[in-house]
Amino acid sequence: MNTQAVKDAFRATFGRAARGVVSGPGRVNLIGEHTDYNDGFVLPIAIEKQTLGAWSPRDDGRIAFASVQQPGKGVEIDLCEPIIPSAPAWANYPKGVAVELMREGIELAGCDVMFDSTVPLNAGLSSSASLEVAAAMALLTAAGATLPPEKLAKLCQRAENDFAGAPCGIMDQSISIMGTAGHALLLDCRRLETKQVPFNDPRAVLLVADTRVKHDIGDGGYPLRRKQCEEAAKLLGVTALRDTTMEKVQAAFQAGKLNEQHLMRCRHVIGEIQRTLQAVEALRADDLNRFGDLMYASHASLRDDYEVSCEELDAIVELAEGCEGVFGARMTGGGFGGCAIVLTEANHAGAVRDAISAGFEKRFSRRCPIFATHAADGARVIE
Repeated sequence: MNTQAVKDAFRATFGRAARGVVSGPGRVNLIGEHTDYNDGFVLPIAIEKQTLGAWSPRDDGRIAFASVQQPGKGVEIDLCEPIIPSAPAWANYPKGVAVELMREGIELAGCDVMFDSTVPLNAGLSSSASLEVAAAMALLTAAGATLPPEKLAKLCQRAENDFAGAPCGIMDQSISIMGTAGHALLLDCRRLETKQVPFNDPRAVLLVADTRVKHDIGDGGYPLRRKQCEEAAKLLGVTALRDTTMEKVQAAFQAGKLNEQHLMRCRHVIGEIQRTLQAVEALRADDLNRFGDLMYASHASLRDDYEVSCEELDAIVELAEGCEGVFGARMTGGGFGGCAIVLTEANHAGAVRDAISAGFEKRFSRRCPIFATHAADGARVIE
């Protein structure tokens, strides 16, 4: 992504040159879906699509946020006055970051910030976390301050949960901050321990297919799944579903302590945690066929037990499964729309992309944008 465009937008809006540019990337979760808020494991990568933030200081104790994607909907806050959520909704994400930074003891400086993003909105690629991280990087750089990555990830998560009102887990902010080129990040969402796992096999290409079915994790489906998991954990007498087994879940179901929905949600979460750890073993063994099988199993579980897939996501996975050279495919992100990912042999990537695109258009009478991506670096100061 060219930094000149965001610098030009900054000058057009604020009438002067930007002092610097920072980046917060989007992410793709390779496997480990809806396990983060159950204290489990996830395996995301940062991607090349990102949110850039161009900034420059000002001396009146105020911060202005503007976005190329939200023309005419900029906001300004006074650092000496209470900051509360308000319209426009998009600005509550960077405003929440400012609030949390001040609660952390960071003395913010007045500045103007212009955002420009290539992360598709509401597509399951974490456009919100990339915005939060870009905002945090801009505000910290303007203030001449830094924070440890783990603390910064928690801070950005709180901004999304408490200020923007979206109940996300810790994965999105963590990978946007801690991503490393050529690697996936195995994240223990309870202990916040991380391990870099190589994901740069030249034999393979990762395709991302956008259904253009928009989802919002603040809508009813995501909070309901989270509530059901919390109910099941409480009925099982454990802190989180990470702490139980399917044998104990089955026994509780047979005893009438859990209902059918609880059983289904538990079966997905417990199985997905196991699949994520098995996927790491497969990558370390260069076994892309095994990794692909786990992707398919993950999608089936999300479709049948967690009930967060949709017709378009299922269609992409089915189309991919019928293509030569595909290792595996699954939906990625919270579900109810968004994107699916396809891991394919590099020399078949073009044919796979074309086949999925044509099959999707034939079935739904609209196009399905597909792009290739690699594991990219996390947040950084660019200029």
